[in-house]
Amino acid sequence: MNEIRRAKSVLRILNKTYPNISVPLKSRNVFTLLISVLLSAQCTDLNVNNVTKKIYPKYYKPQHFKKLGRKKIEKLIKKIGIFRIKAKSIYNLSKLLIKHHNSQVPKTFEELEKLPGVGHKTASVVMSQGFGYPAFPVDTHIHRLAQRWGLTNGKNVIQTEKDLKRLFPKRYWNKLHLQIIFYGREYCKARDCYGITCKICTTCYPNRKKPVTTKKA
Repeated sequence: MNEIRRAKSVLRILNKTYPNISVPLKSRNVFTLLISVLLSAQCTDLNVNNVTKKIYPKYYKPQHFKKLGRKKIEKLIKKIGIFRIKAKSIYNLSKLLIKHHNSQVPKTFEELEKLPGVGHKTASVVMSQGFGYPAFPVDTHIHRLAQRWGLTNGKNVIQTEKDLKRLFPKRYWNKLHLQIIFYGREYCKARDCYGITCKICTTCYPNRKKPVTTKKA
């Protein structure tokens, strides 16, 4: 089975498994989505949602976080990993949005990636989930799964993103990256499937017998 056929099989199984999918991170607007995505680095979506559900009812604009200041932001998010670094990013990006973007989250990759703490993956999530722009955010989990399923050669997340965009029609990107995340969490876990037990792995590689070793991003 070549990569094009594998991609079609993956899409068919994911659409059947998750015909409807919801954004896992809870947010109030595009700005709070940006904050949540930034907070989710090295942290579970569940933990982020548990923390932000106490924040967003009261604080949901750049002006709110600028007024809070870095130390108070730290206290609000202290249950999240590397909270001091993230608090600094949130405070500084809030000031930049007020100063340069009329308090609005910019709608381009270039402008988003200039914000403190915002890399390409974070920008892709905001463009996809916040603005509905076709994007394919690739984190370490999607990178691992794409390797297991034979959709990329696994050099790095940049190459994986290019390969996935090449293999799947643009109209599927926004939904597909979420479907892959959910499927990986439920059926193709790093220390459970090993590339030999889930429906996608057995469909793409019916003769695979040994656990697959993936390259880190």
